[in-house]
Amino acid sequence: MDNKPFSGKLLDILIKNKSVDLAALAKAEEEVKSAGVRLESYLVENNLVQSADMVLALSEYLNMAPITLAHFTPTTYLIELIPRDVLNQHQLIPVAKIGKSLTIALSDPFDLMAMDKIHTITGLDIIPLVATEKDVKDVLSRAFAVDANTLDMKDIMKESENDVEVGGGPADESDKQSLEEMMETAQDAPVIRMVNAILIEAIKMKTADICIEPQEDSVRLRYKIDGVMVERPSLQKSLQSAIISRIKIMSDIDIGEQRIPQDGRFRIQALGKKMDMRVSVLPTIFGGRVVMRILDKGALFPNLSGLGLEPHAAQAMGYAIAQPHGIILVTGPTGSGKTTTLYSCLQELNKPDVNIVTCEDPVEYQLARVNQVRIHTEVGLTFSSALRAILRQDPDIILIGEIRDSETCEIAVKAALTGHLVLSTLHANEAAGAITRLLDMGVEPFLMASSLILSQAQRLCRKLCPGCKNETTLNLKLLEEHNIDPAIFEGVKIFGAQGCPKCHGIGYKGRAAIMEVLPVDEEIRLLILRQATTDEIRRKAEQKGMLTLRTAAILKVKEGETSVEAAVKITSAD
Repeated sequence: MDNKPFSGKLLDILIKNKSVDLAALAKAEEEVKSAGVRLESYLVENNLVQSADMVLALSEYLNMAPITLAHFTPTTYLIELIPRDVLNQHQLIPVAKIGKSLTIALSDPFDLMAMDKIHTITGLDIIPLVATEKDVKDVLSRAFAVDANTLDMKDIMKESENDVEVGGGPADESDKQSLEEMMETAQDAPVIRMVNAILIEAIKMKTADICIEPQEDSVRLRYKIDGVMVERPSLQKSLQSAIISRIKIMSDIDIGEQRIPQDGRFRIQALGKKMDMRVSVLPTIFGGRVVMRILDKGALFPNLSGLGLEPHAAQAMGYAIAQPHGIILVTGPTGSGKTTTLYSCLQELNKPDVNIVTCEDPVEYQLARVNQVRIHTEVGLTFSSALRAILRQDPDIILIGEIRDSETCEIAVKAALTGHLVLSTLHANEAAGAITRLLDMGVEPFLMASSLILSQAQRLCRKLCPGCKNETTLNLKLLEEHNIDPAIFEGVKIFGAQGCPKCHGIGYKGRAAIMEVLPVDEEIRLLILRQATTDEIRRKAEQKGMLTLRTAAILKVKEGETSVEAAVKITSAD
């Protein structure tokens, strides 16, 4: 809030109520002039006026009802109506929701911006009450410091199947505890309920990663939803050891080892689905940081059509996977959906008369009727050694998790030339760049030209929440910074993010793949043979109808699926 002069009328109320000493008030008025703070804040902070007396004076001055929050705890439903950062930023508490009205308690009743923001986020009429700053802070602290009994989420548990299949093994993190104590605390019913509740809530919110991060005085809990970290209520520091121990036990990880990174996995059955959980534990100065990745096979597409590709890309991908031999490359940064795309291809190719073998590090999803090999470099099972063994198993289709070195690349090319369809990923920024990257890894141009069928680059673009997206104006400055001609949006409705309870106030819900698909035809092969640059290959592909990542993202903007800001962010380096 801006520093505004203290109202004489409010002063009169304080004096009338004998809430302030006149001499102290005169001195305080001089102090705030030099300090540049608001007088009512100064009076309360320096104990010249009691917080409760100030609330009563503000209530009378603004004709706003006061409220005491000493024994008030908001329900989870109310807290989740408003993003946590907004509650903390404006120091307010949702008190009650009746019909289309939401009652909130504020420590700063002059904060009109807060009331406007809450109205925008929730779509509800706001009824403000005034409370002391201490009361509001205490309620927020209680709401975001969840203990084992408040986070058992009984309602969620009643409507879901939450049997967790535990692999066995041990669990956790505190040097002060013996192994026996850690095992005992990890098996306590409240801790089991808490871990189960976290898992169920994360699944309901369509979370990709659950991050449990020990801090100095608390345990931070965050979910990664649609590529963005979302803060959840913190966990009590006293429960850190038991929670991490429980997760380690479930994941078959040694709880006695706390000095090195550890990995494990387990399976959970919840909300009518079976999901694999991949677990990583990293030692930090405050304890083991746990990241659990939720791998939901139900989220995989049964075929390529489920990816929602534009016509040129869909036709090119369909033609490529129908070929009896050759290499299909899928490129993009970590977390861009490469595995989902490859598995969608495998799902379409997975017929009874086809022998499919994969080598992955790690195996993300377990697919029925597909032979999957997990790479173990520590015992000598590398991508290259696994590929040599796989070629002796008479496969028709081979999926290589990632081409990381020249040896793996060479074997993949030879496999493609000897009658196998090879699918793999590569870290490259664009489809044309993947071709030159393989050439740089030592593949002979004539072998590359003969074996490569298609190169594809992709990103995941955040989709606007359909419940709250609103029409907006073009951000001309942003377009200028990224060399985008505003004329391409002429006559098109542009939508932006707003935020509502359905999308947790973020404004986006879900993600869509945008792809740059480069089929290798005779003209592209000629360019590969003469080792053309990435720019030359890209220009030729565009002439033949390839949509770049930037163009594909702009199409999503025109279709109203995403915002200009989101489209530019994921293609800014392209």
